[in-house]
Amino acid sequence: MFRNMYDTDVTVWSPEGRLLQVEYAMESVKQGSACIALRSSTHSVIGALKRSVSELSSHQQKILEIDDHLGIGIAGLTADARTLAKWMRNECLNHKY
Repeated sequence: MFRNMYDTDVTVWSPEGRLLQVEYAMESVKQGSACIALRSSTHSVIGALKRSVSELSSHQQKILEIDDHLGIGIAGLTADARTLAKWMRNECLNHKY
């Protein structure tokens, strides 16, 4: 999809009655991979599917450690999740110190 003047904000409708930002987000979700977490009273497990876009590209890390007691699994685009993980690490450090 190419960018135009109707995709600058989520509240801007195109002449065809479409919200292009929502369509971009839906395409982004389709490109992501599966992630699941299970929790019991004593343990928790996070699993993620590592999918390579092509044979030449490398696998991306889908499970990130935030703190000693906290981790996240990525189901969408890795760049967005890394930004969220960085913010979460900073918040953990601010709370800790």
